[in-house]
Amino acid sequence: MFPAMAQSQINVLGEELQSCSLDPLTGYYRTGCCENHGDDPGLHVVCVICTDAFLEFSAAVGNDLSTPMPQYGFPGLQPGDQWCLCASRWQEAFDAGNPPQVRLASTHVSALEYCNLADLKAHAIDAVP
Repeated sequence: MFPAMAQSQINVLGEELQSCSLDPLTGYYRTGCCENHGDDPGLHVVCVICTDAFLEFSAAVGNDLSTPMPQYGFPGLQPGDQWCLCASRWQEAFDAGNPPQVRLASTHVSALEYCNLADLKAHAIDAVP
């Protein structure tokens, strides 16, 4: 158990972090949540909804998320799948004009180290306060 596991996980809205996806099972810790316990070097904390355009962009910049890798228990992502994406990758896609949609309730507050809240809100699929 991580020492930080007892700490509550907060989303970008200042509320309790919600699950992102159990199918496919996502998150750095493969819990279904985009939580952050301080030991994920990639900061997989932005809950996104994959699109063809985003998956193509990600593959073009060296991160093929579509191809299954059974040796790692990774099924490969398809449009419509929700996934905990690295905050820096979301920002890179945003800067390139191709960001995936975001589920704010499932996006960890630490995403704000790389991403602007207004930009995340502009691409949110959940209600924006």
